[in-house]
Amino acid sequence: MPVAPAREPVLPNPGPGVSSQELPWLELSQITVPGRGRPRLDRVSLAIGGGERVALLGPSGAGKSSLLAVANGQLKPSSGSLRWLGAPPARSGRARRRQQARIGTLWQDLRLIEELSVQQNLNSARLATWGWPRALLNLLWPLDTAANREALAQVDLGAELLGQPVSALSGGQRQRVAIARLLRQDPELLLADEPLASLDPRLASELLQLLLDQVTPRRALLLSLHRPDLLAGFDRAIGLRQGQVLFDQPASSIGPADLAALYDGELPGSGP
Repeated sequence: MPVAPAREPVLPNPGPGVSSQELPWLELSQITVPGRGRPRLDRVSLAIGGGERVALLGPSGAGKSSLLAVANGQLKPSSGSLRWLGAPPARSGRARRRQQARIGTLWQDLRLIEELSVQQNLNSARLATWGWPRALLNLLWPLDTAANREALAQVDLGAELLGQPVSALSGGQRQRVAIARLLRQDPELLLADEPLASLDPRLASELLQLLLDQVTPRRALLLSLHRPDLLAGFDRAIGLRQGQVLFDQPASSIGPADLAALYDGELPGSGP
């Protein structure tokens, strides 16, 4: 009797009784990424459960962007293991895309397509589940207008922007469109790479609250943060220095001594 081929792992759908301790949404174990002179990541281990809001702190060059790139599968470590919602990355491209469709990333440069309309950019979040025929149709005739209106409303933008090219938007509007695109994707794991770094304090505070509000018991957030003064809405803070985890503790317990050790005595924005 022929033996059936092994099936690719898929992300499980835990029921409401499954705790984050039983099934981490994201788990990195002894992750190492080589770099020049020293590793970009050096045996990093962490686990994040559903409903957690986790801030990733560290000076420039600490490895924060590398960690997020490993977490969403864009960067393959030289050693260590990665698990998404209890499953390792699939080997086949199709199964891997299905896994990554459940992970949403907000990059500092947003990665919106300037020449396309807001509606087409929002629909790009659905490409992994649509398939090529529907994706091509979207370029000619934008789809799912009602869902896109709802996503824009959630970030306090009006539906009149749907037909406008992204190039016509202000910086704050682009940030909100990028978050609305995440909402259209509806991921279980949200990753954000210093999305507030270039914003004024008021807009940074507003957009951070929008991201924090997206976290539910079945969704987790890992956000790279360049301003320790914005930690108040987070459950945990992970301090990364020279590619290693310096601390991983409740955000409310982070004090001046922790930050001084992390930033070598000089906090961001504290210079002359």
